[in-house]
Amino acid sequence: MLQRFSHYKLIDGTIEIDGIRMHQTSRKTPLEDAYDKVSMIPLKPTHIVLDICTGLGYNAIFASKVVKKVFTIENDPAVLSIAKDNTPSDELFTKENISIILANAEEIVDTFPAYFFDVVFHDPPRLKRAGNLYSEIFYSHIYNILKKGGYFFHYTGKPGSKSGKDIPSGVKRRLTNVGFKNIQWSESTLGFLSRKG
Repeated sequence: MLQRFSHYKLIDGTIEIDGIRMHQTSRKTPLEDAYDKVSMIPLKPTHIVLDICTGLGYNAIFASKVVKKVFTIENDPAVLSIAKDNTPSDELFTKENISIILANAEEIVDTFPAYFFDVVFHDPPRLKRAGNLYSEIFYSHIYNILKKGGYFFHYTGKPGSKSGKDIPSGVKRRLTNVGFKNIQWSESTLGFLSRKG
């Protein structure tokens, strides 16, 4: 089932949906943010990458410059329509080694073969908008499709931190529960980098 929002805006190189920006914009540009996320992982020309929650496609584009193939999943056609009007997203639609899948990530991730991906990037909306994409079951599907030693980067941000909520610690606990190792928080990219044990 496609999730619908009420208001979309392309602003400062990111999509703002119902007033929430989908990239960092205060400390760096969205392109710099995506580059930093992708650069955390030692990508190789033989790698096959999964990018969950395409957005404007910046993660997929940067990864595609190095790796053999990128599959990227987006469940909202309105987001892809905005990406088509965003010049920095052009390569998302023109590079032969990027395949866009319009689908609900929760429903499609476990249809990929086990041990298929070398790297998975997961850049979901906030927990309150896409709670299933933060679930232990969803993480177990990601774990299953990663090769042994494969990398998983999960953006979480710090929503609710000013009011005492600690969403990242819950994410880390669930990642640990499904078997991810070396789970490291990156303050620069506001997410976790981990590996399949």
